[in-house]
Amino acid sequence: MKNILTIAGSDSCGGAGIQADLKAMSAQGVYGMSVITAITAQNTQGVFAVEELSKEIIEKQIEVIFEDIEVHGVKVGMLSSKYIIDTVLEGLKKYKVKNLVIDPVMISKSGYNLLRPEAVEALKKLIGIGDLITPNVPEAEVLGEMKIKNEDDMIEAGRKIQKMGAKNVLIKGGHRMDSPTDILMTEDGRVVKYKGKRFETKNTHGTGCTLSSTIVSYLGKGDSVEEAVQKGKDYISKAIENSFDLGHGVGPVGHFIELYKKAGVDYE
Repeated sequence: MKNILTIAGSDSCGGAGIQADLKAMSAQGVYGMSVITAITAQNTQGVFAVEELSKEIIEKQIEVIFEDIEVHGVKVGMLSSKYIIDTVLEGLKKYKVKNLVIDPVMISKSGYNLLRPEAVEALKKLIGIGDLITPNVPEAEVLGEMKIKNEDDMIEAGRKIQKMGAKNVLIKGGHRMDSPTDILMTEDGRVVKYKGKRFETKNTHGTGCTLSSTIVSYLGKGDSVEEAVQKGKDYISKAIENSFDLGHGVGPVGHFIELYKKAGVDYE
């Protein structure tokens, strides 16, 4: 079994963040591990508070994992402050991580700032060591310092992010109103488009976390970036199709639907 590490924030309602990462990794047949950077108080209706962990405990979590266990891939999610980003960057460089996927989490679906504005420049330095960066359109607009209106703009923004040092960039098109196409800019200069299907559901909590965690799982298993992205797309599409109502807001995507059904849960 391959061992995959997620470095991200905790989501108290279990739909996104560390919790979604571990579910997605388990569903791909890898062993998931975590370094928690912040604790969020959130539910399906939004994020209500964030408490960041100290530099010392983040540093120690990274150290004890890498000193004891072989890590075949790392996914980085919510890093809310410059000191957290700097701490994680230092640790990743120290242990020469492989298969590094960075999901540049900036704003929650409810509009809560999960990345301090002054930390964007530090995030760009972290992006510079990534094997794959997976921003959505709003995040790519911030990183690329431009507006994105069409696929040509997505490609241009992706190229700008690659100039920061990132090997591959996948810009997720789900925020665009037309066809939800994701576009991959590869290390060797190619552009690969992944056409998606839009599902009529409000329950999309954790989509970005789930996609990046699935992709890094397959990179850890030895797949190419293109193969891993395709498998990630297939999994997240099924997860959105099987998303479900929880609470009074945006429900989570479905990770273990077949297991739920097998356990006798009246999922339908």
